[in-house]
Amino acid sequence: MQDFTQFIKQTFEARNDSSPFETLRKEAFTKFCEQELPTKKIEQWRHKAIDKLVEPQYALQSEPFPYIPIEKFFKCNVQNINTQMFAFLNGWFVHDNQPLLTFENGIIVGTILEAVKQYPELVLQHFSKIRPDKTDGLIALNEALFSDGIFIYIPDNVRAEMPIQVVSLIESEQNLMLQHHNLIVMGKNATLSFIQCDDSLRNEKSFINNVTEIFMDEYSQLDYYKMENKSSESLLANNIYINQQANSQFFSNVTTFNGGYVRNNIHVEMNGEYADAKLYGLYLVDRKQYVDNQVEVIHNQPNTSSNQLYKGIADDEAGANFNGHVIVKPHAQGIAAYQINKNIALTDDVKITTHPFLEIYADDVKCSHGATIGQLDEEAMFYLRSRGICKRNARMLLMYAFANNVADYVKIPELRNRLNEMIQKRLSGELSICDQCILHCSNKKSFDFEFKIKPFSN
Repeated sequence: MQDFTQFIKQTFEARNDSSPFETLRKEAFTKFCEQELPTKKIEQWRHKAIDKLVEPQYALQSEPFPYIPIEKFFKCNVQNINTQMFAFLNGWFVHDNQPLLTFENGIIVGTILEAVKQYPELVLQHFSKIRPDKTDGLIALNEALFSDGIFIYIPDNVRAEMPIQVVSLIESEQNLMLQHHNLIVMGKNATLSFIQCDDSLRNEKSFINNVTEIFMDEYSQLDYYKMENKSSESLLANNIYINQQANSQFFSNVTTFNGGYVRNNIHVEMNGEYADAKLYGLYLVDRKQYVDNQVEVIHNQPNTSSNQLYKGIADDEAGANFNGHVIVKPHAQGIAAYQINKNIALTDDVKITTHPFLEIYADDVKCSHGATIGQLDEEAMFYLRSRGICKRNARMLLMYAFANNVADYVKIPELRNRLNEMIQKRLSGELSICDQCILHCSNKKSFDFEFKIKPFSN
C-alpha cells in the first residue's frame, strides 16, 4: 500500500488547481496521508478491505476528451422512458460547450466544476457538509483528487417532469483511476427521479471511488436508482450521504449485476421529524466477484421511519456482505425502523456474511431486524418438477421470484420491467459486459423462460 500512497502523493503534487475547491483538496490530501486506504483493522472492512486490491499506480485522464456525441458510445436508453440523459466518460462530464444547463423552471444540471463558478454560494454551502468524519481515507482521497461530478439543483416547489439519468463509462486501454464527486440539492417540496448507471466498455482494470452528497429540504422527495454492471477487473466504491429534513422522503434501489469488487456505502441522517427512508438493494454475483453493502441510518429526530430490504444470490466462489446499522438517538421517540437481508448461496464455496444491527437509545420505538442465508427450497423445487417444469426452469423460477421482489419496488413502470428482464438474463448467465451500455438492448441472444412471467405492476 506504500506504493499506492506514494503514487497518490505524486499525483496530487503534480496537479494545478486554482478552483474554489483547492483549500478543501489540500485538507483532504493531508487527511488521506494520515489514514491511507482502509484495512481489515477497521470493523466495517474486516471481511474484505480494499487496500490489498488496488494497483500500485493507475493512469489518470487529466482532461476530458474532445467532445464526442453521446450516441457514438452510448446507444440505448431505458425502454420507453423519456430521461434527461447526461454522461461521464473516463471521469469527465460530456458536453458540447454547455457544461451547465439552467432550465426555465430553475433546475440546474451539469458539471460541478462549472456550477461552483456560476453558483459558488449554492455549491459551497452544501459541498462536503453532510458526510460524517472521514474514517477510512476513501472520502479524503476523493475530495483530494476528484476530477468532476454531476451537480443537480431542484428549486423549491419544482417537480422534475423527466427522470435525470447519469451514465458513467470507461473507454481506455489503460488501467484508470476515477474519482467522481456528485452533489444533489433538493429545495422545499421539490421532486426528482434520478437514475445512475455505472458500466464498462472494456475489461481493463479500474479503480472507481465515487462520493455522492444529497441534501433534501422539507417535504422534498427523491427516488434514487442505481445500476452497476462493471467488468470483473474493476474496483468500485460508492459512498452516498443523505441529509433529510422534516417530512422528506428518500427512496433508493441499488442493483449490482456485475463487478470485480463493489462496495456500496449508504449513510442517511434524519434531521427532521417525519422524514422517511426506504432502502432496497439487489446483488447477483458469481465467479470470484464480491459485493459489500453498508447501510447506516441515523434517526436524529422523533417520528421518523426507515425500512431496509436487501437480497442477494451468490454462485461459484463469489462473496457478499451486508452490514445494516440503525441508530436511534435518545430523544428520537416514535421511531419505526426495519431491516431485513436475505441471501441464497448456490454452491458450498460461496461466502456470505450479514450483520443487521440495531442501536437504540429511545424507548418508544418499533424496530426489527432479520437475516437469512440458505439454498433453494427443495420442497418448492419438487413441487415445480411435479408440475412438469424441467429442473433448469424450476431453478430459474425460484431464483427469479426471490430476486424480482426487490425490482418490484421500482416506481417507474418501464424501468421496473426492464430490470425484470435483466434479472432473468443475469440469472441465466447471459447478462455480462457488452460493448454498449448497462441496459444491453443490443444483445444478440435473449433468454426467455419456456413460459411467460407476467411483470408486476402497481
